[in-house]
Amino acid sequence: MIDEQLLSYLEEFITPERKAKFLKILEQRTKHITVAVEDAYQMHNTSAVVRSCDVFGIQEVHLIESRYGKRLDSEIAMGAQKWVDVNRYNTTKDCLTLLKEQGYRIIATTPHNDSCLLDDFKLKGKTALFFGTERDGLSEEVISNADGFLKIPMVGLTESLNISVSAAIILQRLTTDLRIGELPWHLTDNERKGIMLDWTKKSIKSIDDILERYQEGK
Repeated sequence: MIDEQLLSYLEEFITPERKAKFLKILEQRTKHITVAVEDAYQMHNTSAVVRSCDVFGIQEVHLIESRYGKRLDSEIAMGAQKWVDVNRYNTTKDCLTLLKEQGYRIIATTPHNDSCLLDDFKLKGKTALFFGTERDGLSEEVISNADGFLKIPMVGLTESLNISVSAAIILQRLTTDLRIGELPWHLTDNERKGIMLDWTKKSIKSIDDILERYQEGK
């Protein structure tokens, strides 16, 4: 349960303009689409994907870091990691299991499967888009567990795009489709309040002291 009393208390420490901006952004946020990045080697790629998630209104991103460790650079993400929920996993299996349990369709993005091009892709429900390494693509574990595939059509000699570019192209297209469609893509009221509480906390410099005073006054 969200502590709505705490949320109301903390909102007194941010400007009305900031509160209004948060509320406006939350109206465009979604968990209907989520993104998973599997073992990206280049740190700037993962960071750029997180930034694209924020730009296109994706609230959750999942980082599988079994091979190269943590791959998120706060400077490249430009603060997006503060506003997007970043979930980290030691194994691909853990990520796949959780997303399937949450009702997501696993969609493997790959230039090596022509079964569904981006222009023909239709959102049918909660969708988790998986992006793989720059050189090797997605693991066989993701491919074998995928509910579908997605390819960006290309007409040049180069067979693939940088994963951060691929993510931006796909997210722009699919979030546009989502917002003009009829799927229930908005956050729930409880989800909005939870994120609002988190963002408000992150906007207050002396948050630890303020929370301590709040607890003492209860």
